[in-house]
Amino acid sequence: MDFTTITLAVADGVAELTLNRPKALNSLTKTLIDEMRVALGEAAHDAAVKVLLITGAGRGFCAGADLADSGFPNDGSRSPGQQVAHSMEIGYNPLARDLGSFPKPVVVAVNGVCAGGGVGLALAGDIVLAARSAYFVQVFGPKLGIVPDVGVTWYAPRLVGRARARALALLGDRLPAEKAAEWGLIWEAVDDDKLMSEARALAARLAKGPRRGFAKIKEVLDASPSNSLDAQLELERVTQGELADLPDFREGVIAFLQKRDPVFQ
Repeated sequence: MDFTTITLAVADGVAELTLNRPKALNSLTKTLIDEMRVALGEAAHDAAVKVLLITGAGRGFCAGADLADSGFPNDGSRSPGQQVAHSMEIGYNPLARDLGSFPKPVVVAVNGVCAGGGVGLALAGDIVLAARSAYFVQVFGPKLGIVPDVGVTWYAPRLVGRARARALALLGDRLPAEKAAEWGLIWEAVDDDKLMSEARALAARLAKGPRRGFAKIKEVLDASPSNSLDAQLELERVTQGELADLPDFREGVIAFLQKRDPVFQ
């Protein structure tokens, strides 16, 4: 597929997906959402892709929904609220689900502004880096009178706790990258000129890891919030039994005993 609002490049096991509407701060439209979903599907099923890296072109990561021209058609039969709910049903929510269930490690490099639904895209990553000049802001409530979406209300309380998640949503204050890292919203804040080199180094490191092991790590961690301790222990037991029968585990044990880095299949 020829993309017009994103770019997708695959090299050395890493698929680098760049939101590419820099003049609009990579704000989300139906076309961009549709193209992202196609790219995610391709990367998920491409055996050559071990890791996904997401970033934004230009001076911002993503400014949220494009309120000037979302691209979602309305034949006039839907009220504004029905139209918003419809766009979420057919666009934003499926994208959030695709990201949340992506079976491979996802690294996100946040450059500049990360606002509105863009926060949800960023937080869906497994490892999120941000440039020191970047910031996160939720304008839904104080500016628009609506609730955070694209998964923000699910991720934020789990990452930073009830008090901080509510203050961020109700006040709409900017959260600088360094404080976001301090609070645990993201993994790390790095110097602006090192953002992509650091993100690519992380992605390259992950690309050398055990593909099925990493997929199971994501599954097991995702199951934890809704499981009891006993249920989670049982899931760990079953999963370990599956993975320990694979060649990667044997290679890992041998490499450990030989004091060398493992070479996974």
